[in-house]
Amino acid sequence: MMRTRPLKVALLGCGVVGSEVARIMTTHADDLAARIGAPVELAGIAVRRPDKVRDGVPAELVTTDATALVKRGDIDVVIEVIGGIEPARGLITTAFAHGASVVSANKALVAADGAALHAAAQEHGADLYYEAAVAGAIPLVRPLRESLAGDKVNRVLGIVNGTTNFILDKMDGSGAGYSEALDEATALGYAEADPTADVEGFDAAAKAAILAGIAFHTRVRLDDVHREGITEVTAADIASAKRMGCTVKLLAICERAADGASVTARVHPAMIPLSHPLASVREAYNAVFVEADAAGQLMFYGPGAGGSPTASAVLGDLVAVCRNKLAGATGPGESAYTRLPVSPMGDVVTRYHISLDVADKPGVLAQVATVFAEHGVSIDTVRQQGKDGEASLVVVTHRAADAALSSTVGALRELDTVRGVASIMRVEGE
Repeated sequence: MMRTRPLKVALLGCGVVGSEVARIMTTHADDLAARIGAPVELAGIAVRRPDKVRDGVPAELVTTDATALVKRGDIDVVIEVIGGIEPARGLITTAFAHGASVVSANKALVAADGAALHAAAQEHGADLYYEAAVAGAIPLVRPLRESLAGDKVNRVLGIVNGTTNFILDKMDGSGAGYSEALDEATALGYAEADPTADVEGFDAAAKAAILAGIAFHTRVRLDDVHREGITEVTAADIASAKRMGCTVKLLAICERAADGASVTARVHPAMIPLSHPLASVREAYNAVFVEADAAGQLMFYGPGAGGSPTASAVLGDLVAVCRNKLAGATGPGESAYTRLPVSPMGDVVTRYHISLDVADKPGVLAQVATVFAEHGVSIDTVRQQGKDGEASLVVVTHRAADAALSSTVGALRELDTVRGVASIMRVEGE
């Protein structure tokens, strides 16, 4: 039997995602009520610019006083889609203190302060759900928190930022440089006017921190994630990848150490073989692999951003939280019982593609090979091209620790025959 008294929802933010959430709550009200077991009522919408025209959003629900809205006491669920650290953090904790559960799409806040938010939710017997914070409509958080709760996850590998994937895809497909591809992404609405969070890897790093924490049952903060963006990726790098039968992607990689004593979390561009499923992820799509002991390798694929996909994830969380409210229960909170340390990037072992500008004369290759050997880095393949006294030397290594590779590159820079290090890129997915 359906409860007739509605569950009241406060919406913080009414931009691209928030307005789509409001629209779906209105147009799909009967379906949502049937799935939850009670009607849901949009009780208020907090915005910064009340005079902005918002199609389909009831003007009488709009307010600029977000604090008063979450303090009302009759609000059952607060949906936060304003982003950033403050005032979002204060509004969420205030909501908990006044009896509301929270659904958030705020990856930056969850990555930076998830432990404190979970603690506040637990203190007040409330839920904190944030499926929409990672990869838009793709279900990742709930499968990791619930579906794989009985398994041991060892690795999470994927493309979690649509803007950078679009840019790299265009560079690969057309031979365009980074700036040209970014301009196209901006013109099509895939990149913000200030694309720093995307192209410098901050967005992907926040998502990696969230995924690693959930997957490995330990606390991983944004500061724990090694981060490199795509701004230094060149058309020459893309061409080199093609010659190796690879393409370049910005990857988020979260791994449990082989001995199980630590974890790593990193975001950086990498070459991956064209045979790898991630190589075929095009445009602004996302895809994530999860590797677990019992389940094996799972792949999640779909649109990773945008109003409708993100709103879909928000509404999925809303249904779950409302069901918990009706049952007088809460869903899974933070699970950090393993307390595993996060190892530094220097301990990470992978393959590398290094492009060197060298003098075109006898003995150069021998000098370079000696430096690699002295630092314990084994060479897999070498390709050399020379003309008019100058040459390029491309070295692909076997697996080596990041710290060993860094010391090798430092020593190479000291050679008189090495004019410069044109690029260094990791090789993954083999």
